[in-house]
Parts: sequence; structure tokens; C-alpha cells
Amino acid sequence: MTIVAGHFGPVDRRTVSQEVRDRLFEAIRSGALRPGAALPSERSLCDDFGVARTSVREAIQGLVSLGLLERRSNRTYVAELLPDLPVSAADNRKVKVSELFEVREAIEVPMVRLTAARASDRQRAEIAELAGRFSPRMAVEDFRRQDYEFHSKLAAACGNDLLAELYGKVLDRLFHANEFSSLLTATVNRRAVRQIIRDSVASHQAIADAVMRRSAADVTASVEAHLAQVESQLNAELI
Repeated sequence: MTIVAGHFGPVDRRTVSQEVRDRLFEAIRSGALRPGAALPSERSLCDDFGVARTSVREAIQGLVSLGLLERRSNRTYVAELLPDLPVSAADNRKVKVSELFEVREAIEVPMVRLTAARASDRQRAEIAELAGRFSPRMAVEDFRRQDYEFHSKLAAACGNDLLAELYGKVLDRLFHANEFSSLLTATVNRRAVRQIIRDSVASHQAIADAVMRRSAADVTASVEAHLAQVESQLNAELI
């Protein structure tokens, strides 16, 4: 079956690029857009969905990063060899992940301000050493273990045992959540997860540097940027 102009209907503008991406994903999953098929032009998709070209481009880029679409010259095609696809692009996993990140931001941001002010020299050195061990080429499971250890060290150095214990429960819930694990380990998300790991190397270094400088303002900004970036990547690029 060939997708032609007029196949898609307008989308809810509250979630434009994600909705466009999910509609295209479903067309690929169902076989309406077959492997090797050319994607309709951006202008055609804009007309079909009733959205701006920027939203269409963001949606296409998300599917390219997942290996579902590929660019050849000036055209975009469905990949000839598709990765294993889940039943649906839209499920409750991302809702749960967003909830966890909301809680994490509410607790972690004020907590690291205390860490910047109260951590001992030994604790600062341990945090810096851990940040230096992150690598863009780390295996996902190695990254997750070290990520857990890094943020646990930040909590332990805040000088408030009750706050550290509370934050530890949030970390446990996040790192042991099936919703989170399934997103990171799905074959279809492999490329996007590699990008998350690459971006997180710099983010963790920025957090550690701010702790070493005892800068509450810088560590706050670094943690907020890190959490926002990871949550955005999880929701926008992973299926």
C-alpha cells in the first residue's frame, strides 16, 4: 500500500511532533508504509497533519534516530531492514517515567545545593572520580550502574540523612522500574540510547565540576539541565 496525500488527519496540537511521529510509526508498524517505501514530502505531510514543517521534521528525525527511516539524497525512505517493533509507540511507560522525573527534580535540585555547600573534600573527590569514569562507549547496563552510584554519592554528600534516604527511594524506583528499563533496552531504541549516554557524559562532568567549585547556582543549573535533557530524550526519541 502506498501512502498518498490526504491519508493522515489533523493532530492534537498539544503534542504535535510526538503525535506526528507516533502516527508515522503506526503506519510503518502496520505495513501501510512498507520497508523501502518513500515517505511523502514534508509539504504533503504538513498538509495531511495540519501542522508546521518544524514539527514534521522533528518527528522524522526521531524516527531516523530509531533506525525506522533513512535519508537518501533529498528524500526520506522507510528502512529496508526494520528493527523489532513494539506493538504501539504510545503507552503508559512514558507517563510513569515523566512522573518519576517530576519527583526526582523536586527532590534532587534542592538536595544538590546542599551537597555543593556541605560535601567533604573526600566526598567531592569521589564524585569527581565517578564523573570522570563515564564514557560515550559504555554498555547500557554499565552506564546505569555508574549513573545510580553517581547520583547516590550526590545524595550521601548533602549532609541530611533523611533527605538522602528519601532520594534513595526515588532512585530505586527509577532504576528498577520496568517502564524505564524496557525503554532503554528495546532494540528499536538502541541508537537513541547511545545518544543519551553520550550526552550524559558531559552532563555528569558539569555537575561534578560545580560540586568541586562549591557553586550552588552552577550545580542547580547543571542538574536541572541534565534531568530536562534525559526526560526530553526519553519521551521524544524512544518508543
